[in-house]
Amino acid sequence: MSASASTEDRIPCPHTAEVGPDEFLRALYRFHGSALLQFAARRLEGDWHRAEDALQEVAIRAWHHAGELDPTADSARPWLFTVLRNLVIDGHRARQARPPETGDPELAHLPVSDDVDHLLTSQVLFEALRDLRPPQREVLLHVHYLGRSVNQTAKVLGVPPGTVKSRTYYAARALREALHSRGLHSVRRDRGAG
Repeated sequence: MSASASTEDRIPCPHTAEVGPDEFLRALYRFHGSALLQFAARRLEGDWHRAEDALQEVAIRAWHHAGELDPTADSARPWLFTVLRNLVIDGHRARQARPPETGDPELAHLPVSDDVDHLLTSQVLFEALRDLRPPQREVLLHVHYLGRSVNQTAKVLGVPPGTVKSRTYYAARALREALHSRGLHSVRRDRGAG
């Protein structure tokens, strides 16, 4: 018997009918988990996430053989290490059989339009509009949302066209600042392009 499983640490041999999966897996991890995880991490070139995944798969397969395995016995280790080694090799072969996964940097930054994104952006825009003074909100509504010209907006609001231009400029600036403070940043376009 090795030092990892002294007689003081031994748990009575579980039998599938007597012990549930929790006790079986706790015993398996307690007596073999650390050694299996280190072995997997070495085989996977230090990738601890994949090593943990492999260890979980070994534990599942061990549970399927719970009637034949004593998770507290050193005699279970060769079987566990063989299963782990085979899982690592199979994973390596599977990655070699398909082309490498590479991301196109330009595709990673393409915006994906979906209803949730639109809804969240609308909510942020609505909240930012509440930060504006009522005359600023009103002029943006007419000029940008309703698509009215400066002269049409001036006529509807009963103010001079210069006032509409001024309110539109300051309202757009205030809205841009309100959106920026909420984490929405505009993409500036080159003025020379296009």
